[in-house]
Amino acid sequence: MLVRTFASSVNGIDAVTVTIEVNVSRGIRFFLVGLPDVAVKESQQRIESAIRLLGFHWPGKQVVINMAPADIRKEGSSYDLPLAVGILAADEKIARSEIESYIMMGELSLDGTLQPVRGILPIALRAREEGFKGVIVPVKNAREAAVVGGIDVYGMETLADVVGFFNGMKKFDPVKVDLLDLFNSEANKYEVDFSDVRGQENVKRALEVAAAGHHNLIMVGPPGSGKTMLAKRIGTIMPPLTLEEALETTKIHSVAGKIDDHTALMTKRPFRSPHHTISDVALVGGGTFPQPGEISLAHNGVLFLDELPEFKRTVLEVMRQPLEDRIITISRAKSTCDYPASFMLIASMNPCPCGFHNHPEKECVCSPGMVQKYLNRISGPLLDRIDIHIEVVPVKYDKLSDSGKTERSEIVRERVIKARGIQAERFANISGIYSNAQMTPSMQRRYCQLDETGGRLLRTAMELRGLSARAYDRILKVARTIADLAESENITAEHISEAINYRNLDREGWAG
Repeated sequence: MLVRTFASSVNGIDAVTVTIEVNVSRGIRFFLVGLPDVAVKESQQRIESAIRLLGFHWPGKQVVINMAPADIRKEGSSYDLPLAVGILAADEKIARSEIESYIMMGELSLDGTLQPVRGILPIALRAREEGFKGVIVPVKNAREAAVVGGIDVYGMETLADVVGFFNGMKKFDPVKVDLLDLFNSEANKYEVDFSDVRGQENVKRALEVAAAGHHNLIMVGPPGSGKTMLAKRIGTIMPPLTLEEALETTKIHSVAGKIDDHTALMTKRPFRSPHHTISDVALVGGGTFPQPGEISLAHNGVLFLDELPEFKRTVLEVMRQPLEDRIITISRAKSTCDYPASFMLIASMNPCPCGFHNHPEKECVCSPGMVQKYLNRISGPLLDRIDIHIEVVPVKYDKLSDSGKTERSEIVRERVIKARGIQAERFANISGIYSNAQMTPSMQRRYCQLDETGGRLLRTAMELRGLSARAYDRILKVARTIADLAESENITAEHISEAINYRNLDREGWAG
């Protein structure tokens, strides 16, 4: 008897429906075709054990299973459930009337328990698009799938539950998640706050400008000056995720297996901080079976690279294209997949090997050549893509011990949201542009016009401070954001002056 069940394969962050055809006929052999990997081939032993413990016998006949389309590689153990249901239905142990109305995914333990799998959110989205009645998933994946409205989601604990469901012996209620209530109740809840940081008002201002215009930023300062502490708090002043951004971010983390049992939807902007020993593939994504890397896991959020010069040169250089295009394409001989990578890069570094170059109190023991060599670990093309360079100086005791109130993140966030609103209105008719940092040269000429005073100030700064030509565009973009924060339609000399001061690493002779 021929039976069809349906599952899904994830490619990139999107799912493709897989049709599983099971035919039980005369004979004694078992065939599994359709480009399955080793984990899928090993499912026979898991399925046979689960079926026997369920009280049924493995069909004493020839079992042929085809997984179509046959040109897409089927990976992992998530096909155990639809394969098992197909075998039981073909052997007339399960009623066939409803099984083609559902997409099923789940890994089977030897006792028939369903284990959670990756990529459930894009699978549920695909099931809704293709008109399936519902999805059947392990109970630990149910809340994640239930984020998708307009489709029934059933969370099952065992294969026995699934058999009982199709045979009408057990009744299950679909899992429901109030998406808007979940989104509104969890957004903007952070354990850290800008008010935790004492002093460093100029750096806080730079981070506010970076958040308002989605600018990349690097902090340079001695050990213990608060660079990491400040970076970890930038997410608290960024605009909340929109519902569309939250779904897209959750899809990426779902495919990577980063969604825990209790998380249905990611409501906070991701903050990723990989160690400097990370490999190229781990950062940008890929591998034999492509998976999203850290830059994609930071999509719609922050990628923080602490001790930037300690990262391998090749690792840093592979970020250059994603920083510009905000997408990473992973190409293999037989497949290509795209992962979104629209992240804000925040980096920190010491000014020299000993860490005390330009320190107001401690003496640097590095020679000028050593300092320059240390800074040269960061290539010019990568530095070109970082809009704001800010120097972080140590906080004095008086500031640290001051018990006075400092500005909370929610107050700063309100100003950032207002500035982002101005940008959203400005770029409303331009596809793919959402912030000042994304402006093209032609857009800069239109939206970043300077008056005579501002133009003269920028010219003087470039000549006297040795600013490079690559700094010109960045200064204009940052100045436009500063003007937006001040709710000013025009860029003034004051805005230009502040933007110029955010280019420390471009200053000639900074490294001594």
